[in-house]
Amino acid sequence: MTAVSAHRPAWLTDARLASLRRWVAVSASGGSGGTTTALAPFDAQPTVEVPACTTEDVDAAAARARSAQQQWADLSYGARAQVVLRFHDLLVERQDEVLDLIQWEMGKARLHAWQEVLLLGTVARHYARHGQTYLEDRAVRPAVPVLTRAKELRLPKGVVGIISPWNYPLYLGVGDLIPALLAGNTAVSKADQQTPLTLLWARALLAEAGLPEQVWQVVTGDGPSIGTAVVDAVDYLCFTGSTATGRLVAERAARRLIGASLELGGKNPLIVRADADLELAARGTAEAAFANSGQMCIHIERVIVHAEVYEAFTAALLAATSGQRLGQGLGYGYDIGPLAGQAQLDRVDAHVRDAVAKGATVLAGGRPRPDIAPYAYAPTVLADVTDDMDVCLGETFGPVIALHRAADDTAAIATANRGRHGLSASIFSSDTAEAEVMARRIRAGAVNINDGAGLAIGTVEAPMGGRGDSGLGRRHGAEGIRRFTDAQTVAVSRLGPLGPPPGRPTESFVALGNKQLRLLRRLGIR
Repeated sequence: MTAVSAHRPAWLTDARLASLRRWVAVSASGGSGGTTTALAPFDAQPTVEVPACTTEDVDAAAARARSAQQQWADLSYGARAQVVLRFHDLLVERQDEVLDLIQWEMGKARLHAWQEVLLLGTVARHYARHGQTYLEDRAVRPAVPVLTRAKELRLPKGVVGIISPWNYPLYLGVGDLIPALLAGNTAVSKADQQTPLTLLWARALLAEAGLPEQVWQVVTGDGPSIGTAVVDAVDYLCFTGSTATGRLVAERAARRLIGASLELGGKNPLIVRADADLELAARGTAEAAFANSGQMCIHIERVIVHAEVYEAFTAALLAATSGQRLGQGLGYGYDIGPLAGQAQLDRVDAHVRDAVAKGATVLAGGRPRPDIAPYAYAPTVLADVTDDMDVCLGETFGPVIALHRAADDTAAIATANRGRHGLSASIFSSDTAEAEVMARRIRAGAVNINDGAGLAIGTVEAPMGGRGDSGLGRRHGAEGIRRFTDAQTVAVSRLGPLGPPPGRPTESFVALGNKQLRLLRRLGIR
């Protein structure tokens, strides 16, 4: 290919590009994998070449990270946190650069690119300020009160592998890295082939903030080959991506007996109760369904509306949908950008075509918009969706809403719980207390009330993750950093080994132990 994308950011000179490429973890004898180049969603032309790492490069990167791990872990938590806080400040100061990269590589609207900066900055501040509390030594009740003492420690896993997707290359790529590093681990990250420059930009910024060179290694190239090599080389794996790939990752990690956290796909429902503010619900639905062009694990794909307000809500939703500005450009002028690539466009269009062929009604959109961008797709609302349609329970991952009627709250919950996914859900209602009662009955890792998608994931002190086919483990909150540690129990005896004293009958020792059991039971201790 001789053509190149005309949308390359002006600041990304050849010299700046070279400085980013240097952070690709290619060993001295490596680099034999050639190069790889993505296509820019704005014009379907090549972005820039980055090295295609080999499995040998991954092994060398993991070895370098491992050699640096103990020295990094020996630093105080405060010293590691200072690096993260400096990164936070540089991120806020220089955000326009990474917003350009995210838009150029992935195609999303600039507001949604900025939301990555917002989320990552919030995560960085939270763990820098509060992570030590989550990991501090914890005294526990010992085996024998007074005579022994015990505590629980949290120790770093070692080398953490992070495989992150293209849809949120900054937030998902670095948001999981931050707590892993603060917990004392080093890391090897697999950058997605579509968006490698965004991750390399973040790597350069962390170096500027003071992160030692060997602590975070980034590999680029083919996902199946080097992604597998990452799983084989690390002590813990953090994966975000599709359910199908997540199963393969989990199986490979299980064979090595290493832990893994997996945030996978979703088919997220939104319930509109009969008492909902319909204008508010319509706006929230459109924002949650079409944000990031629908390429968001927690975005809304199914909207379940109480029959009494179905017609009125549908009218309000169509008005909100028609107000969405579809376009492209490195600025804040649009609400929705193009999809990330041809494969994504084909998937979305196939789901809509299948639904229409089987009787669905297109109320809005329903077609590609090549007049705007090669991979642009109109925000779409479908009615009359039935079980035999791919769009019903299969993840579309695009700007498509499927409408469903529900006779009452019980029917709405039953529809929301259909399928195997369970990542995120939403309820719009004027009675928030009743909505909270309903939330307990919805199979989802997070439930937003009177918000479409972002409220729960923006609450970084609380865990976020999936149930069922939507994954294992949690990011954010205490679980979001403890997952990168192993628990170690340290028990200390003041009198030496516990057991029958030398020269004393075993029966008397057993009798004493039984007295202890009865006494502690009467005292209500454990």
